[in-house]
Amino acid sequence: MDSKGVVQIMMESFGADLIEQLRRNLGDAFQAVSGENLDWGALLVQILGQLLVSVIYLGVFLGVYLILIAAIRLGLGERRTKTPLYIQMRSGLRYLAGLGALVVILAQFGVSPEVLKAMARAGFMVLGFYVVWVVFRRLIKEGTSRYRMDPSIRQLVENLFAVIAATLAVVTVLAQFGFDVVSIIAGLGIVGIAVGFAAQSTLSNFIAGITLLIERPFRIGDWVTINGQEGKVVKIALRTTWLRTRDNIFTMIPNDSVASTDIINYSAEGVTRLNIPVGIAYKESAKAAREVLMPVLLAHPEVLQGAGMEPRVLLKSLGDSSVNLEVKVWITPDNLDVRPRIMADILEQMKEALDAAGIEIPFPHLQLFIDDAKGLKPVLEPFYRLRG
Repeated sequence: MDSKGVVQIMMESFGADLIEQLRRNLGDAFQAVSGENLDWGALLVQILGQLLVSVIYLGVFLGVYLILIAAIRLGLGERRTKTPLYIQMRSGLRYLAGLGALVVILAQFGVSPEVLKAMARAGFMVLGFYVVWVVFRRLIKEGTSRYRMDPSIRQLVENLFAVIAATLAVVTVLAQFGFDVVSIIAGLGIVGIAVGFAAQSTLSNFIAGITLLIERPFRIGDWVTINGQEGKVVKIALRTTWLRTRDNIFTMIPNDSVASTDIINYSAEGVTRLNIPVGIAYKESAKAAREVLMPVLLAHPEVLQGAGMEPRVLLKSLGDSSVNLEVKVWITPDNLDVRPRIMADILEQMKEALDAAGIEIPFPHLQLFIDDAKGLKPVLEPFYRLRG
């Protein structure tokens, strides 16, 4: 016999010995716990039977769920099955089917009736809290829409109610399994104090978030600058404020930092004025440049022209190399999303108009005058001879 055959026989013998040793150890452990000898065949038959019965029960609950869903879809019609109410109803039926299947399957494996009753009560209570949350959230949405409340206030109320509802649900579920609710609440209070000392930064952000939602220096949808970061407010959470920049990058700023820094809100007062600098050469006339630029501003479709918001071209300052003008135009709040694009468009059209009118737009330059520079005479003398 070759070496490969010997190795194969040795591996088979080792595997058989290992399986026999595991079977003997498991049998000894079962006998030590139950006081009876372990019958592997009967145990295997029992496990397979329980699994088969569990699969049957699971199929029954699944079939009942599918029949109910089909009946509801038939009664409501195809159009109403896309509403949030139908989606929430379907989730509730799915939850009930899963809860019933779980209780029945656990009963097959010898779980005590007391535990099963506690699980069923806890499951129904969780469903009740979910229904209350759905109803309360719908009432908040309708109330804020009816009274035109700020979305940030709605968000604050929803977040607070969600935390309270989740805490009550956990305590109620634990009470169904025999836990002392009073002790749990007292323990949560002590833990809350300890966590408060350990997470002062988080609590500071939480309190700052509530302050921001109450004072409302900005709202969801406003364009702001916070800590030098410009963006559109997309969410005001209890711990952070979310901004979306013009490059479609989301930035999360801690509320403690937001509340303690300067905030520039471009959307708070509605229309916004854009200030666009333009420079012309000193030899050009500011009046002539204004006459060239005004038709461009008046013809632009996104420049407002109402009373008090007329576009203007003003002489701002006299620079080192140019006469500095400033173009002032107003845009609507809806155009804040594309403000850079509007400014670039106006600037491009103004340059084309100035070029067409022959008005020079200078670049910075420097003139050097040398008086009585005797040290440069040896260098400049040949140049002067050539010119002479």
